Amino acid sequence: MPHRTFFTFIFPSILAMVLFITLPIISVAVQSMYIEHPAILTTVESCGPFGCSKQSKVDVAAMAKLKAEEPMGQFAGLSNYLNHNHLALNDLREIFSQNNSFSGIVSALMNLPFYRALAFTLTYCFVVTPLAMMLGFAIALAVNTMPKILKGPAIFVSILPMIITPLVGSLILAWMFNPAGIFGATLQWLANDPGLSLRASPVLTWIVVLVYGVWTNGPFSFVIFYAGLQTVPQDTVESARIDGASRWQITRFVIIPHLVPLATFVALVQLMDNFRVFEPIVGFSAQANATSLSWLVFNDLVSSDNPQFGSAGATSVITIIGVLILLSPVLLRTWRDFNRKVV
Repeated sequence: MPHRTFFTFIFPSILAMVLFITLPIISVAVQSMYIEHPAILTTVESCGPFGCSKQSKVDVAAMAKLKAEEPMGQFAGLSNYLNHNHLALNDLREIFSQNNSFSGIVSALMNLPFYRALAFTLTYCFVVTPLAMMLGFAIALAVNTMPKILKGPAIFVSILPMIITPLVGSLILAWMFNPAGIFGATLQWLANDPGLSLRASPVLTWIVVLVYGVWTNGPFSFVIFYAGLQTVPQDTVESARIDGASRWQITRFVIIPHLVPLATFVALVQLMDNFRVFEPIVGFSAQANATSLSWLVFNDLVSSDNPQFGSAGATSVITIIGVLILLSPVLLRTWRDFNRKVV
């Protein structure tokens, strides 16, 4: 294909990526270097029948003028990344100097908002991703062996969690785990604890959110693996059966190696998606026991009267860097496999 034709063909995609991916990321990175203007206070004296008193109020006119002159806020460099709500370097020094035990360090780190959110985000990624992939693969194997008359209904039931909006699905499950819901009441009965509830138990909150993550991510893995199963060479499978291989041996030595490239793709997509976990925390109202990096961005933007754009930008940039670090081993392995095939 001539270079000119190739460039004409690829130019719309490059333009869309620059406009909707590159430029927004650059904008967020720049905004993360700024903090909101401090309030300009003015003293107002008010007099009444019983004397005069002075009150401090925000000078609205002065604040409007300042924001008009410097709309992005006050330049702060890397302070948004290093403050208490993010990397908290000063807090880390105190923690490591005052605590000698591992449990004490972990307990202290969990009191810092960024590290508490990072701990849950990483746990969600490394627990939900492999379990969802195994669940999807197991369902794909089961559906693939069903009679044709049952495959349609089985596929429909298997992808139902994908059809339901994530926020709606988490709300439904949260209501079911409410003390008055079927799951909540059953847990209270099994534990013989009338006070047991999702919001009061951090451990239960984490377990429920993780189970929800596996349930909602499983259908994507199922669809990809089921499609991949249709491409498995049947001659190889039949040869393995003739040689006396069991179903487990066929799965292990024939099917799984054939689906490894698809598994890499599924892992990449789900790691990126799970690192941005947000909907379950909102749906379960779990922010008291579990927060994520995406929830910190949301909290900075909408949970106060004065949105913290710089803080939200810093968390977003850290999240992007975290995704790149998380995906680097998988991307490196994919690149090596590609080069090996080319050679």
